[in-house]
Amino acid sequence: MDTEPNLTTAERAAYIVTGLALAAASVKPRPNHILSVLALVSGSYLAWRGYVGSCPIKAALMGHSTPAEQITGTH
Repeated sequence: MDTEPNLTTAERAAYIVTGLALAAASVKPRPNHILSVLALVSGSYLAWRGYVGSCPIKAALMGHSTPAEQITGTH
């Protein structure tokens, strides 16, 4: 389910850099392994959103329809 890109080139770069930095921080040994997993998952998601160029949160804030709304026809 592809969505239309709604991120600028600068935003995409920021998402990718921030996501990769967060994912890289997850390899630091921590007493709580859940934090490492959370950092890895969050960082990977941010980097993916930057790569794809579409952010559902930005779409919702800007008043654009989300993929779920496109399927159901609500908005």
